[in-house]
Amino acid sequence: MKFAVFGAGGVGGYLGGRLADAGHDVHLVARGDHLEALRSDGLRVESVAGDTTVDPPATDDPADIGACDYVLFCVKSYDTREAAADLDPLIGANTAVVSFQNGVDNERWLADEVGADHVVGGVAYIFSTIAEPGTVEHTGGPARFVYGELDGRRTDRIEALDDALSASEGIDAVLADDIDVERWRKFAFICAQAGMTAATRVPLGELRETDASWTMYRRIMEEVCAVGRAEGVELPEDTVDEWLAFASDLDPEMTSSLHYDLTHGKRLELDGLHGSVVRHASDVGADVPMNEAVHAILRPWAVRNER
Repeated sequence: MKFAVFGAGGVGGYLGGRLADAGHDVHLVARGDHLEALRSDGLRVESVAGDTTVDPPATDDPADIGACDYVLFCVKSYDTREAAADLDPLIGANTAVVSFQNGVDNERWLADEVGADHVVGGVAYIFSTIAEPGTVEHTGGPARFVYGELDGRRTDRIEALDDALSASEGIDAVLADDIDVERWRKFAFICAQAGMTAATRVPLGELRETDASWTMYRRIMEEVCAVGRAEGVELPEDTVDEWLAFASDLDPEMTSSLHYDLTHGKRLELDGLHGSVVRHASDVGADVPMNEAVHAILRPWAVRNER
């Protein structure tokens, strides 16, 4: 099948490398030094699940690629609207645009641009980044990718995607029964992990050792779950407990991409995380003081780094 990976960074590059290694027709959309390295030397995936090097075509112009079976949409949430406006050359009658991004707003923004019939929801559980131009490093996490039609149907295209991802080495592929539940489950965890490591500037281990901080970590997740449930998402009652158990076993030096971007002067995904929680909470009349606090603490840094 023909795939375009729009945003071939830590998540997209990993997916593209694995799918190309499995023999699929993969095209990478990237920019800057990373694009030049992809063109000259190919893509190298350095992973705890095994390394690979592939040489798929790479471009910054979707018109070079043409219509695809699937577009794996992996840009940062703050780039969603702008990038979605460039998708038209990749869209055929049956193309599925699969969002593997942080946050719960991206699918709606994509639908506004390409039409809801083309959009598929997705969730990525992987710790990976661009180690250097042309190289994606997967340092941990299960490399689990969860996806599903927004209306829950088992369509031919979602089953074909499931077959392709399931057959690719290094990918733990999961076809979800209810992708909204999966998106909000991850949203709860990422808001806690990203928000607390970025706001405190310390890794997870120090948060776990500090009672007040660990309590706030939990409360952030509780607030996100409450908002999701108020919007009709049937999140399991044990969602927070499961995530706390998961976080308790993670490497104590673990931080987050939000922490990395903050400390390296890069643009922050704050609006797609805690800013989104605050907006959704306002819509349903929920109180989210912990998420409001994180948003208020990090907002000046988001403005500074964007400049």
